[in-house]
Amino acid sequence: MRTTFRLIAAVAMAFLYIPIITLIVMSFNGGSNPYQMDGLSLRWYAELFGDKELFVGLKNTLIVAFSSTAIAVVVGTLLALGLARAVNSRFLDVAAVSPAIIPDVVQGIGLLSLFALLAVPLGLLTVISGHAVFTTAFVVAAVSAKLATLDGSLEEASRDLGASGPTTFIRVTLPTIAPGIVAGGLLAFTLSIDEYVMAFFTNGPASPTLPIIVYSRVRFALTPEINALGALLVLASAATLLLCLRLIDVRERSRQ
Repeated sequence: MRTTFRLIAAVAMAFLYIPIITLIVMSFNGGSNPYQMDGLSLRWYAELFGDKELFVGLKNTLIVAFSSTAIAVVVGTLLALGLARAVNSRFLDVAAVSPAIIPDVVQGIGLLSLFALLAVPLGLLTVISGHAVFTTAFVVAAVSAKLATLDGSLEEASRDLGASGPTTFIRVTLPTIAPGIVAGGLLAFTLSIDEYVMAFFTNGPASPTLPIIVYSRVRFALTPEINALGALLVLASAATLLLCLRLIDVRERSRQ
């Protein structure tokens, strides 16, 4: 039985990671055909770093990701606290996380209609708004999960000992739900970096994000330069994950 489970795990891991490994290998392709390996070269990385359009898209994407994540973390945390402490409504709990399961196309069209109705010009601000709406639901879900494990008697004890509401929140509640806030923030940031549909509907022509630029280039044919970009994004994601694991390990050791 153990051998069977190991085999299933190996097949599943191969299914997940073979496309990523293929992308990284092909990014070192020395030829111009993205579907055929023709020697090893850093040619396409040099081409990538000389592509100003992609760097403009990356800058716009990072602006949107950091801004929308900050909004989502603040709004999502406050919303989760409000639902857990002040409101006892299953309907509102579901409504708060429903943007996470509503199709992106529906949300994108809805936001585009709203911006058009209010005569709001499309640009990075509208993209940030759209991404914040989409990602807040994930922060709410992550923080709500941590709040469900919080012993309410700890907060009551803090207030009984004379601590004010803000002090109780900062010293008792916030440290407990911090992992949920961090998890929600990382998830929101990752989703914002990747999000194409929402950006497509809410963005203007003067401020394209990286996913929009990439899609516009691969609609008809893949280019080796995009393979190099994908490899660097995979490396950045892996480095971020390792950093988070390291921080978690340091936190756990400090508690011992």
